[in-house]
Amino acid sequence: MSKLGSKRKAWKVQRALICELPGIGRAGALERRPYPPGQHGQSRRKFSEYASRLREKQKLLFHYGLREEQLRRFVKKAKSGSSSDWMSTLIGLLESRLDNVIFRLGFTTTIPAARQLVRHGKVLVNGKRLNIPSAQVTTGNEISLSSNAYKGTVYQTSIRQPKLLLADWLEHLPEGENKKGRLKMTPEADAVPFPFQERLVAEYYSKI
Repeated sequence: MSKLGSKRKAWKVQRALICELPGIGRAGALERRPYPPGQHGQSRRKFSEYASRLREKQKLLFHYGLREEQLRRFVKKAKSGSSSDWMSTLIGLLESRLDNVIFRLGFTTTIPAARQLVRHGKVLVNGKRLNIPSAQVTTGNEISLSSNAYKGTVYQTSIRQPKLLLADWLEHLPEGENKKGRLKMTPEADAVPFPFQERLVAEYYSKI
């Protein structure tokens, strides 16, 4: 898919969900049409309980670039842990994925762009190349890029115009011109960078 096609798809998704998702594109999807697409998009819509739960779940799918079966695996993993607050555990797992951490550090403008950097072997964790976008970054891990990635337009564009403020669970390491990052702590439910109702997702996956 072309960049223009990807942009249009991302904007269409965000209008359908009535929510800007920073992980899939630049801001502005709702500026001109802050309502769902379609003939009746401007009318006041009433969502059923199920539809509301589905919409909140879809926000996670599209923002983090997951398939339904992948998200279900994350839910099961979160529920199998010792914490009773499995939703907070779930968000921690999603936010600490390597592709998302690269994005949240401001090294790319979207999560798909971060995923591509990882797959092309341009991301290092504690100095070693790691090409698995879904790999979990743990507390204390240091994240950096290869020398050619630092010179690339993806990094240079993003670092000059960061999309999000640096999250409090991350930090930039002051080591020279090329930025590195470190995970300071496990992110919790409030780490999600868009309007999000935990309760509705918890209800959607209540039977897993």
